[in-house]
Amino acid sequence: MKLEQWLNARWYGRPGMLYAFWPLECLFRALAALRRRNTRPQRCSAPVIVVGNIAVGGSGKTPAVLAIAQHLQQRGWRPGIVSRGYGGKAAQYPLFVTNATQPSEAGDEPCLMARRSGLPVAVAPDRVAAANLLVDEHACNVIISDDGLQHYRLYRDVEILLVDAARGFGNGHCLPLGPLREPPRRSEEVDLVISNGRVESDVLAALSAYEMRLKGDTLINVHSGERRTAADWPENARRVNAIAGIGHPPRFFAALTELGFDCRGQAFPDHYEYRPEDLQQDSSLPLVMTEKDAVKCAQISPADSWMLPVDAVLPDTFFESLDQLLDRVA
Repeated sequence: MKLEQWLNARWYGRPGMLYAFWPLECLFRALAALRRRNTRPQRCSAPVIVVGNIAVGGSGKTPAVLAIAQHLQQRGWRPGIVSRGYGGKAAQYPLFVTNATQPSEAGDEPCLMARRSGLPVAVAPDRVAAANLLVDEHACNVIISDDGLQHYRLYRDVEILLVDAARGFGNGHCLPLGPLREPPRRSEEVDLVISNGRVESDVLAALSAYEMRLKGDTLINVHSGERRTAADWPENARRVNAIAGIGHPPRFFAALTELGFDCRGQAFPDHYEYRPEDLQQDSSLPLVMTEKDAVKCAQISPADSWMLPVDAVLPDTFFESLDQLLDRVA
């Protein structure tokens, strides 16, 4: 974690001694451009919407994918979701994700999306195979690719870029000198841009980014399923332990503080595989975690453990633009 914190400070501030890696950044950019140029995209027999980012770390993709899927469902589409399944090791691919599928097989985010949405979800390193599975065997007529912006083998009809408003494109450099998987100009090639947070920077304003808010004020007990709003939480129990193994843990801890909790936060790496001892902090305090962490911690967390699900709130104008793009494809 100390190394990760040090890197984030350089990636989202002054690079400092990381400038020594400039030759490696040049090589990374060249290889990324070469891979994109030499990859022949393959279609599946349904429109494909790719939701992704160009910076490593979290930007709110999972809530955004769920919000887009729900909107498409309301419009009469039959959406399916495909993902790489990071952190999962399945016996075979593509893997169709059910409520019984474990994160060790499919990864934490695909399990969360399948359980939360009830929609068909498939994972595979080859997203083309996952998309074909959903189209051919589960009657999906539109595919949403989670975090697939750089997976160029899957042809995409609509590209949606997510940007963390607070961190933006960091120092503007690609790995390992900066946090970017592709140069900043890639943001000008996508169809729609979503800003996770208030659009304040000139860069996001120039990209006509749509502002997304993450909304959630109801905590759910990981074991009993009891639901309790933050407003109904006992005043004498607002001091809580909190864990977050997501791309940007401070956002989760800040959300708990805004809800009125005295939060003792402990950050873990994204997609972290928790051990029981990681959850044994101060047993006299409730433990609050993200919904993504709860998917993995249900079997090992203390009885007084709670998760805070969040929903993405996007403006109507975003969905109108998305509908127009899809109608054009159809």
